[in-house]
Amino acid sequence: MRIAVTGSTGMIGKALVAELRASGHTVTRVVRTPQASSEREQLVSWDPKTGSIDAEGLENHAALVHLAGASIFGLWTPTRKQAILDSRVQGTTLLSRSLAGLRHPPRVLITASAIGYYGDRPANESLAETAAAGRGFLAEVVQRWEQSAEPARTTGIRVAHTRFGLILTPSGGALGAMLPIFQLGLGGRLGSGDQIWSWVTLPDVIGAIQQVIARDELSGPVNVAAPGAVSNAEFTRTLGRVLHRPTLFHVPRFVLHAVLREMADELLLSGAKVVPRKLLDTGFRFRHGELEPALRALLNR
Repeated sequence: MRIAVTGSTGMIGKALVAELRASGHTVTRVVRTPQASSEREQLVSWDPKTGSIDAEGLENHAALVHLAGASIFGLWTPTRKQAILDSRVQGTTLLSRSLAGLRHPPRVLITASAIGYYGDRPANESLAETAAAGRGFLAEVVQRWEQSAEPARTTGIRVAHTRFGLILTPSGGALGAMLPIFQLGLGGRLGSGDQIWSWVTLPDVIGAIQQVIARDELSGPVNVAAPGAVSNAEFTRTLGRVLHRPTLFHVPRFVLHAVLREMADELLLSGAKVVPRKLLDTGFRFRHGELEPALRALLNR
């Protein structure tokens, strides 16, 4: 198949492009600065900030996977929060409107999304895709993000929103940031440690995206989180056990809030037990469904 990808230089994008090409698919990278790495590489230029895109270059693709968006990590100043929102809404709106005007549009538009949609929820509440939205900045961002794909949906394009959990890979993201701290024996639970962390490994993220491309019944929100969600305290103990390091330290809630403020409250101290109901119903099998085997596989332990 011919598959277009935005955000191809990011953590997920790099892995997805490599896997798609290894599987024999042709990948068109949608980029801001077209600089081909080889004569045969297919590129489409776009700029969400100015609203420009080479829409014709997206004709005759089987799928478009939209992964581009500003990082949510860092201090959430008003300017930063606006950039987080704009990068998602502007890009998705531009793509969906452009696809809606094509003669031969992709059969499916897959937009990255996040389990931040559910907000902070009780540990005993299981959240499938039908669960209501939560509260907070991330929940609001995700709702507007997903709504931005409506122009494509109304023209008959299948639209799926892959709501990613905490993505685990030693080469980046949250796990990559935690590893040096834990390897020094300085790891510990955050706040009470009772908040549920719904995680997923990068290989399963790539597999889930491929499943969504292949299965026509997968549309709307699709939770991409392993079945084995754990509390932050259990995550901490498990990572320490895998690394053979103590996890005696504890970072109080007030310290995290004082340093990172709203980002700490919504990313580190809140939790949601997310269930990947739609993926499981289509027969998707997670390579890493439980945390300790997942960490051992990722870290070669």
